[in-house]
Amino acid sequence: MDFLHAIIFGIVEGITEFLPISSTGHLMLTAQVMGLGQTEFLKTFEIAIQLGAILSVVVLYWRSLLVDMEIAKRVIAAFLPTAVLGLLFYKIIKRYLLASTHVVLWSLFLGGIFLIVFEIFHRHREEQIDDLASIPYPTALLIGLFQSVAMVPGVSRSAATIVGGLILGLKRRTIVEFSFLLAVPTMLAATCLDLYKNAGSFSVEQMGFLAVGFVVSFIAALVGIKFLLNFIKHHTFIPFGIYRVAIVLLFWVFLLVR
Repeated sequence: MDFLHAIIFGIVEGITEFLPISSTGHLMLTAQVMGLGQTEFLKTFEIAIQLGAILSVVVLYWRSLLVDMEIAKRVIAAFLPTAVLGLLFYKIIKRYLLASTHVVLWSLFLGGIFLIVFEIFHRHREEQIDDLASIPYPTALLIGLFQSVAMVPGVSRSAATIVGGLILGLKRRTIVEFSFLLAVPTMLAATCLDLYKNAGSFSVEQMGFLAVGFVVSFIAALVGIKFLLNFIKHHTFIPFGIYRVAIVLLFWVFLLVR
């Protein structure tokens, strides 16, 4: 890895983190295209630069996270299922799933088809939850369970939480913003756990790569968040489903001709 790689990874992470297309999946495919093997450092790097994306949410939604305790309590409730399951399955995910391109490709592909089918048949309820502070705690916990599905690389944390929220009766903008907020404790916990276990083995140069990826992902995530909030005003997630299917087909072609 060099600093150009770190910048590219930062852009990919920041743009894709909050879109329903899987940032982890895109980072793994980006590594493949650039000819980088899934080393222990790269696996940690792909997780750690999420801190930049987290910071973008804190900057934009600090009041909801730090001042409005009713919203913060619901975010914590939704985080609990992923926290428990993440601790239980951390080693399996890191050792096996994060190293499998096939898992990522099939998750992206099937997730794309699911998004398309879901949006075609989904009908909004007459009474929808449109206030983050009024989300019932059982609903928040269920959203957290939906999010835990995204422990499988390629599923997309954003897609899992948003689809779960729509099924449970939240308005589209409400669940999108709740997904942003839920990303903070979720990604912060995953990153801190991974850095705690592995940071001591990194060189000074590798820490520099992490710093560059962090800054770039922060800037790119601000763009990604603003884009998604504007996008959902007039569109469903069908275009993202089509994109997921298309990117997998293109990558399969890339593997064949490489």
